[in-house]
Amino acid sequence: MHWVYLCLAILFEVAGTLSMKMSEGFSKLLPSILLVVFYICSLSFLTLSLKQIEISVAYAIWSGLGIMIITLIGYMFFAEQINGLKIISILLIIAGVVLLNLSGSAHAQEQPKTYQSGN
Repeated sequence: MHWVYLCLAILFEVAGTLSMKMSEGFSKLLPSILLVVFYICSLSFLTLSLKQIEISVAYAIWSGLGIMIITLIGYMFFAEQINGLKIISILLIIAGVVLLNLSGSAHAQEQPKTYQSGN
């Protein structure tokens, strides 16, 4: 279920970023409100995914896939340019995410440590 939460976090993050673009600097009310709602949902689902996925892996996947999806949406719907350097950079991010997953730490079933203050 934690991977489903991470996927939802990515989708809401992408929706939040699109709302950010559509808000035109917070000058449009509905996209501005949606931006906040989508980011709250995204961070909530990301937090739930962290119960089972290491923070470094979850954050790398969340941000890496978000960058890739937003870049494609920007190209397809907002006529944003993609050049060779952008493609190489995105491929390096994807390679980093894959390598993190291959390290085995992403699939660990170990329960996260609990931190208590005042020890």
